Parts: sequence; structure tokens; C-alpha cells
Amino acid sequence: MNKYTWNIVAAIALLCLYGVQTNAQAKKDTLRILFVGNSYTYFENLPQVVSVLSGKTGTILLTEQVTIGGAKLSEHWRGARGLKTRDKIRNGDYDIVVLQEWSLGTVNESDSTILYLGLFSKLARESGAEPYYYLTWAREKVPQQQEVISRVYRETAVLNQATVVPAGEAWARARTLRPGIKLYDPDGTHPSDLGTYLTACVFIATITGELPENMPGVPTVKDSRGGEVILMRIDQLDVEFFRRVTLEIVGN
Repeated sequence: MNKYTWNIVAAIALLCLYGVQTNAQAKKDTLRILFVGNSYTYFENLPQVVSVLSGKTGTILLTEQVTIGGAKLSEHWRGARGLKTRDKIRNGDYDIVVLQEWSLGTVNESDSTILYLGLFSKLARESGAEPYYYLTWAREKVPQQQEVISRVYRETAVLNQATVVPAGEAWARARTLRPGIKLYDPDGTHPSDLGTYLTACVFIATITGELPENMPGVPTVKDSRGGEVILMRIDQLDVEFFRRVTLEIVGN
């Protein structure tokens, strides 16, 4: 083989190597996540917002949910109100199962919360998934309840070696820094679009270990005809504020 032919072969090899490296760099990890909860999960469609925003990270989060208004973890476990949560966990081939107790469960029924967080954590692991605890926020007029909510979720997470997603603590920090920020729906308990966006940031940072600087303030999805559907509109200054708060609370 002459020198000219060798040069051609070497060039082709380099191009192939470059193509392999480029594809490897472009390829993203994927995690399948099931959200188990109630209206604190489905308001403003938190799972979908988490999935869309994760597109800016190196890990795509494919999300599903099993939710019903006011549902307690005990109802999810017993299959009350038509819920089939245990079957879905067993058969869904999920990487992560997110567990969310009803808003006052940690305050008024902590023993039940601890029991069912433990049972679901065990079931998730038996099914090949890791349990994550969705640490929610205190109601707007009783911020002092955040201490109890955080303690119950965190102590139970230690018992079950689960991961905590500290959304409520991020809310508390955001309200300390900006007391007038509207994280709540007018009912004073459910999340507004701002509250949902902040919560989504906390989920993404906790699960993926990153929260890029170029997070979109207007996340969109495609409809069945390929058109764009806007999920919410968040001012870019609020996006940057939420990013700073999230990184402070999550610790990345």
C-alpha cells in the first residue's frame, strides 16, 4: 500500500472515530419516573414540566403519574378509589418512583405517612426502582409547618435509604428572599405556575445532578399535529432566581 493510500485510510479512520465520539457525546441517558401522589403533583402538570425541562440536561426524564385529588399514600397502597398504584409500580419498569403524601399527612398523620413511605419504598426496590420522597411545602398561612414536614420526610428517608426532593424547603427559601413571590394558587395551598416551575427545577437538580443556565422560561410540547403547546410562561428573571435558589437548597 503506497503512502497516498495510507493517508486516505488514516483520514477515513479519523472521520469514523470522530463520528463515534460525536454520537456518544450527543446521546443522553434516560430515566423512567413514576409520580405517585395527588393534586400537588398534577397541578400545572408537574411531571410533564419536569420531563420537558430535563431536555436541557444530559439526562432525559420520561415521566408518568398515578394521581387523584386528595389521595393519601394509604389509599394508593390499598387501591382505594380505583387506584392501581402497586400494580403500576410492579409492572412499569421504572427507574424512580416519586412518593408524595397528602399536604397535611406529615403534620396530622405522621405515623401513617412513615408506614406507607416505608412500604412503597420496599415495593419500589423490589420492582427495580429507587424511591424518591417529594418533600412538599407548608400552606401559605402556616409556614411554621415546614419544619415538621421536612423532619418527617427526611427522617423517614434515612430509615429507608430514600432520596429527598426538597421542594418545600426551596419554596421556603424563595419566600424568605422574595416575600411577595406568588408560588401559591389563590387557594393558598396548591402551586401556581411559578411554584410548579420551581418544584420542577428542584426535581431536575436532585435527579440529574445539574441545572443548566439556559433553562427555558416558556416550556413547550408538541401536539398531535406537530404544533407547539405552551405549558406556562415564566419571566427569565424568575427562572434565574429559581435556579439560584434550587442550587443553594439542593447543593449542586
